[in-house]
Amino acid sequence: MIEATRSIAEEAARFPTVHLFDIPIKAMTMHQSLDLIHQAITMRASLHIGVVNAAKVVNMVRNPLLGKDVRSSDVIFADGASVVWASRLLKCPLPERVAGIDLMMGMLARGTEYGYSVYLLGATEEVNRTVAERIAVDYPGVVVAGRRNGYFSNDEQEAIANDIAQANPDILLVAITSPKKEQFLARWSDRIQVPICHGVGGSFDVYAGKVKRAPLAWQRSGLEWLYRLFQEPRRMWKRYLVTNSLFCWLVLKEFFRRV
Repeated sequence: MIEATRSIAEEAARFPTVHLFDIPIKAMTMHQSLDLIHQAITMRASLHIGVVNAAKVVNMVRNPLLGKDVRSSDVIFADGASVVWASRLLKCPLPERVAGIDLMMGMLARGTEYGYSVYLLGATEEVNRTVAERIAVDYPGVVVAGRRNGYFSNDEQEAIANDIAQANPDILLVAITSPKKEQFLARWSDRIQVPICHGVGGSFDVYAGKVKRAPLAWQRSGLEWLYRLFQEPRRMWKRYLVTNSLFCWLVLKEFFRRV
């Protein structure tokens, strides 16, 4: 697996890396990302995927340990349109957004053709079970090798890591909030030995129908956050007001630093 992982790292290195806010983000399209993932699965090589949006960038600045965990990923993609826009403003453009949920759905779509196996970790028991049931219907070629909800203590982590290792999936989808998601992957990726580890945040809630995703026009306009705010104003207004403002400040600060 070490040689295969080295080969995948060399393949990933063929694509440019854009450094934004000291975060190395891969300048790859969705199609290229899915091709790299398929190669890693085929070769049983380790590929730990990280994604960043405006909120994640801000939280990485606030929490150096989170920043360290995210940067330990083998590849980092721009999950948010705001990150792509920032890259263009700062004269180091990324080709497009590689949203975590779209990457997850792309994996499942390819999995139908190639027979990928997945382990579902995270969300509530109801949502986790619903995702497994929907995958069986929507992507019949995909094998759900195991699943576990995201409500567990630190003392339970080792047993969960062992269960994932025993299930031996091609892909581990982790629907746990930051920084617990990044910490779990950073701590246990060597134990679980899964080719693809992908933190998907709230994607399980969307796929299970618990949360409605913004229409495509809103996504393309970079306004998914506003659509989410309309759905949950009480819970989300402060988060978006603070993180979006701080992200704008970081972009301006970086812009004048580069001038």
